[in-house]
Amino acid sequence: MIQLENVCRRYAGADTEVLRNLDLQVGRREFVSIVGRSGSGKTTLLNLIGGLDRAYEGLVQVEGRRLDELDDSELSAYRNLRVGQVFQAYHLLDHLTCRENVALAALFARGRERRDAAWARRRADEVLAGVGLPDAGGRAPSTLSGGERQRVAIARALFHRPAILLCDEPTGNLDTETGREVVELLLDLHLEEEVTIVAVTHDTAISAAGGRVLHLVDGRLEERGGAAG
Repeated sequence: MIQLENVCRRYAGADTEVLRNLDLQVGRREFVSIVGRSGSGKTTLLNLIGGLDRAYEGLVQVEGRRLDELDDSELSAYRNLRVGQVFQAYHLLDHLTCRENVALAALFARGRERRDAAWARRRADEVLAGVGLPDAGGRAPSTLSGGERQRVAIARALFHRPAILLCDEPTGNLDTETGREVVELLLDLHLEEEVTIVAVTHDTAISAAGGRVLHLVDGRLEERGGAAG
């Protein structure tokens, strides 16, 4: 499903490579947690898989397609349709309702994937119900708790039924109990919807839920087993 080989990423002015000859293989329907120190390159790694960062060397291949061979239109379609992304900071727009935030993905669809506004509203309500917020469609994100806002962000990521969900510290802004609820939601999505999940986290509840735990150390991934310490 996801294959990285000999990937290197260096930022301008940096003395060392953030990612150095990194290899990664993630199979279909896997739940993989990636842990490591702050600044170790975890978010950079997610950005490469998500097609947000193209300034790398090596192979990044998803569902049999090399991302560096996609043109701008193909890469946009990949980011919009095949990969959902969830961030620590939610990134919801307060001047839009929750339904409108979730349906934003419809605005970037092209060709056969382009649907009318009525369909987008129905789909938004469907995924909001799926994350446990059936009555939140007409509300502003600012009226919700942190856990509810993260659920809206997850619903937005799931709008186009992506094969892969990339999560960057999805519980980082939540208290322990609310974070546990979000972890359970992610695990349910993984098991019931068969979504492949790659989660960057410091939360041991997430790393314990995932099937594999990979440690990012000195630009490379190590598989040690067990939860993050």
